[in-house]
Amino acid sequence: MRSMLSATLMIVAASAAHAQVQATPPAVQGVKPKPVTTTPIRPALQTPADTANAMAQAERLGIQSDLAWTGQYNGAITGEVSDRMVNAIKTFQKDNGAKQTGVLNPQERDLLRAAAKKLQDNVGWKMVTDMVTGARLGIPGKLVPQQASDANGSKWSSSTGTIQITLARRKEDAPSTAKLAETERKEPGRKIDYQVVKPDFFVLSGLQNQKKFYIRGQFKDSEVRILSIFYDQATEGTMEPVVIAMSSAFNAFPAGAQAMGPPPRKKVEYASGIVVSDDGAIVTDRQVVDGCMSIVVAGYGNADKLAEDKVRDLALLRIYGARELKPLSLGTGAAKPNLDLVGIADPQNQGGGAAITSVKAATTPVGTGTELALSPAPGLGFSGAAAIDSDGKFAGLAQLKPLLVAGPPNATPQAALVPTELVQNFVKANGVNANGASTDARAAMVRVICVRK
Repeated sequence: MRSMLSATLMIVAASAAHAQVQATPPAVQGVKPKPVTTTPIRPALQTPADTANAMAQAERLGIQSDLAWTGQYNGAITGEVSDRMVNAIKTFQKDNGAKQTGVLNPQERDLLRAAAKKLQDNVGWKMVTDMVTGARLGIPGKLVPQQASDANGSKWSSSTGTIQITLARRKEDAPSTAKLAETERKEPGRKIDYQVVKPDFFVLSGLQNQKKFYIRGQFKDSEVRILSIFYDQATEGTMEPVVIAMSSAFNAFPAGAQAMGPPPRKKVEYASGIVVSDDGAIVTDRQVVDGCMSIVVAGYGNADKLAEDKVRDLALLRIYGARELKPLSLGTGAAKPNLDLVGIADPQNQGGGAAITSVKAATTPVGTGTELALSPAPGLGFSGAAAIDSDGKFAGLAQLKPLLVAGPPNATPQAALVPTELVQNFVKANGVNANGASTDARAAMVRVICVRK
């Protein structure tokens, strides 16, 4: 096909050149011919929308989600590219004193990710499965710590009642979104300033008794489920991005893996850790050691958690009194496409053993940021494993984690690589002298055990 296309282009080019020669008038003696004017053909420039469309769906979801949290994006978090998404990126760049290109460079993407993560942490954002209805939704746990449920649904509220979230269920003969929306519109004192009624869902928002409200409803067969959010106008600045996130995350009738939600955290969870200094500093995956009653490093005893990075999901541990440790050199340079992940698989995956093993994985860039996806994902226990490149050098730290955005949740575990430079920066920022000189990843690998209540 390429040969035929090349031949066709050559024929077209030759024909055009021949036509130009034929079209040039013959020179007249004594008259200087006028030069032929030509216009160079410039290749079409790639637009911000083209760049976004070339990204993985997960990265587009992540950018929209983060922009919603930081207040620049107000729309459905679907991962679909739109002018609204591009304009939101430009607004974020303007707000941060950067050139408004509509495309995030790696530094801007990191800045956006960190800003959104901070806001999520401030409100205690989490994805939950409602035990009454089975629906999936996002909840700002710190804002609404009080929860109650009955046969008709669940309710979350703040201690003062300034914020209230309800998920109601009921049976109704032959429901339709138009009928459901009309019923909600007729509630006493309710003033609607925005509404959308689609065949599969409806949305209403406005004021009721001086409280702002947002309502989203869906039905399946005769089952109706309605999410209602009420909040005082004084909390509007905090709640606006939360409402957008909750609307996009709400899944009234989840199916398959989403119906089950993420599995509960295990009471005992295993991970890998990398010794990075001869005085017992260890780097591992923060999520694996989150919420632990105690952390044990096999063969060495209890470990203290010194620091954590909630954006990169890195944790720094320390064991005391250990001797003859062989810390790994964190090296320099960028990760190569093909890597060996050196770690310790979950005991159940190796018959109760604790052997250090390695598996192959390839890296794939995620969007324009510094994140790298790993494929295939390694088995349980490999979170915190060392990635070693073909030159035998440390390339980064492997992680296993679900994709969590403000939009529809993806319960499929994702494997990611935190590159060398980011691991180095984290260790250095927390006062650890990463003095390892060894390139033997197996000698620097330890098993980390998290024990929860």
